[in-house]
This record gives sequence, C-alpha cells and structure tokens, in this order.
Amino acid sequence: MSEYIQITNDYLQRIRNDSICQEYFRQKELVTKQYPELKKQIDEYRERNFKLQNETDSDRLFDETDRFEREYEDFRKNPIVNDFLAAELAFCRMYQELEAYIGEAFARDFDLSK
Repeated sequence: MSEYIQITNDYLQRIRNDSICQEYFRQKELVTKQYPELKKQIDEYRERNFKLQNETDSDRLFDETDRFEREYEDFRKNPIVNDFLAAELAFCRMYQELEAYIGEAFARDFDLSK
C-alpha cells in the first residue's frame, strides 16, 4: 500500500471517530434497526427534499419549499426524525467543509499563474 493511501486511511479513520460522525452513525443505526418503517419515511422525505432542491425551477422554489415544509411539519416534530435529520445535516456540512478545504488546497498547489 502506498504511503498516501495509508495517510488517507488514517485521516478517514480520524474523521469517523469525530463526534459529528459518531452521532450521525449512532442516529442512523438507531433508526435503521429500531424503526425500519420510520427509516423508509425518512428516506422518502430526504429523496423528495433532494429533488425539490435540485429539480425545481428557481421561480417556483420558494413556493414549493414552503408547501413541502408545511406537508412535513408534523413529521419533522417527531424527535427521532428530527434528531436523525439534525445529525445528518451536521455530517453533510462537515463533509462539505472538508471537501471545500481540500479542493482549495489543491487549487492553490496547482495554480500556475503565480
């Protein structure tokens, strides 16, 4: 195994041990094992939300988002759902931050204009 692969594996393990990841993994396991039907509903919610954010015309996005939020208002009040989605959001934000940081670092390293 090359050195950079080993370094990457070590880096990933440290990230997996981070409290944000641990909470997401804990919530995911809880919902998957103890509430499989609720997990299906959460997945449907997540899929519809993803499509809303990525496929809706910008002119209609506000109205469609408002409708979507009203439709799922009671669903989101369920503490199990809310805790899972909050943990997932924190995990996604962490991932986005890491990805942006790495991308910017590589962009600086390969910038030939300097």
